[in-house]
Parts: sequence; C-alpha cells; structure tokens
Amino acid sequence: MISLRYHIVSITAVFLSLAVGVVLGSTAISGRLLSGLNDDNGALGREVAALQAERNGLDARLADADRFAGTVGPLAVNGQLTDRTVLLVTTADAAPDDRDAVTALLRSAGAEVTGELQLTESFTDPDKADQLLDLVARLQPAGTRLPTGGDPGTRAGGLFGSVLLLNQDDNQPKSTPDELAAALGGLSSAGFVKAGQGLRPAQLAVVLTGGAVTGDSAADRAAVVARFATQLDRSGAGAVLAGGAGSADGTGAVGVVRADTAATSVLSTVDHAGTAAGRVVVVLALREQLDGKAGRYGVAGNAEGPAPGTEG
Repeated sequence: MISLRYHIVSITAVFLSLAVGVVLGSTAISGRLLSGLNDDNGALGREVAALQAERNGLDARLADADRFAGTVGPLAVNGQLTDRTVLLVTTADAAPDDRDAVTALLRSAGAEVTGELQLTESFTDPDKADQLLDLVARLQPAGTRLPTGGDPGTRAGGLFGSVLLLNQDDNQPKSTPDELAAALGGLSSAGFVKAGQGLRPAQLAVVLTGGAVTGDSAADRAAVVARFATQLDRSGAGAVLAGGAGSADGTGAVGVVRADTAATSVLSTVDHAGTAAGRVVVVLALREQLDGKAGRYGVAGNAEGPAPGTEG
C-alpha cells in the first residue's frame, strides 16, 4: 500500500527535477545569448572604428582643402574689386577671425574697406524694436525717405543705406557728414550699434553674421538681420549677406533671406563664410552684384551652387 508520505516525496522529486531542468536549460540559453551579444558588440565596435577612421580621413582632406583655399584665395580674387569701396557690417555673433579674413580678402581684391559697423544684441532684440524704430525715424536725413516696410530691420537698413552707402549713379554721399555723425552717434548712444573709427560711406556692403540664432525669439532676431541686409542692398550698388555653419537654417539670417523670393532676387547670400573657400565666394559674389546679379552660394541644401558661375 502506497502511503501519503510516498506521494509527497514523489511529487517533491518531480518539482525538484523540473526546477533543475529549468536552471540547466536557462544556463545553456544564457550562454548562447551572451555569446551572440558579444559577437554583435565586437562587430559594432569594428564598424564604429572604421567609421571613425573614415571621418578622420575626411576631416584631414577638408583641412587640406581649406588650407589650399586660404593660400590661393588672394590670387583668385585679385583685381575683382579694384577701385571699389566696401562697408563691412558685422553682427554680435560674427567670428572676429572671419571678419579679419574677409577684410583681408577684400583688400586683396583691390577694394578699399571704409570701416566696420557692428550691430549689437540690442539691435535684434524684439523688446527694443519700438525704440529702434523711433530713433531711426528721428535720425533719418532730411530729403530722404524711409522704406515702406514697418519692421526695424528694413527701417534701419534704409537709414544706414542713406548715410553709409554712396549714390550708385554718381558715387556721391546721400547725406552730409553731420547727418552721418548724428545717425551713428544716436544709435551708438542707445546701444544699438558700434561704429569703427573713421567710418565712411561706400559703394558696396558685406553683412557678416554667425550661424543659426538660438534662444528666445531666434527667428525674429534672424529676420531683423535678414531684412536689414536686404534693404542695405537696395540702397547701394550691391551687398552680400554671409554667415557661418547653420546660417542657412530657418533661424539663421541667410535662411530667412532664402525663404523670401523677393529678397533673393536682389541680395546674394553665402552660407559657409567660416571657411577659406566661403570667404573667397563672398568676394566673388560681391563682384557679381556689380553686374546686377544675385545668387545663393554655399554648401547648404538651399544653396544654388558653391560659387558664382557654378551649379549645385
């Protein structure tokens, strides 16, 4: 006769066997799984190393190309702007090295740089737009008209176009020295601009900015610079708006201009002014402006080609 104790021992033995089987089976599966994961990890590691090596090679080639462009740049632009005068306008985020390099190339092209006007952070601050508009209206020289656009970028571009750009028909100033001094003094005192020593009117203008604008009201700030440069172009013999990496994005001044067909029909833009090749393109695009042409140049997706005379 089978006792209750025998049943209990038998059942216990069955469950014990199942538990041991589960443990042994899971150990075998875990071993195979771990081995597979190790193989995958090794393969991914080799792929990452290969991609890193490829990236390092591309970086080296880009550095060589930039050094080459820096070397031949003065030769490429030689004589392109002989006997021309150029005003340089910079924004607060423009890189000083880019500014100096562009200035040097303009001089290599035969141009005379008549000075630098820097637009401060306050210039693009939406909270100070009404103050800027009011100052511009009061400082506008007698006998000149403000543009119809009611935004601060367009209005300020109209003011500086009348005091810092020459009449394209006779290359004569549109305002008196006193009116120029009043405009620069008024906007400098209010913290909107910083004017370089001896700043004089010019035929052409280069507006140099940084990359994409970040932070609060980024798109509005970028639009102020874009509209300022566009109006400056309409006020003289030609202008180029140039920026660094990211400037052709939606919150970059170059990108804002390129989204406006009316602006791109008159104002040339360059989106890689942070490179030696891009700075050469700035000078070539400015020369093209003298022929009444405009273009979108650089490496961004909304550029039409790398330089004047080429196609993307």
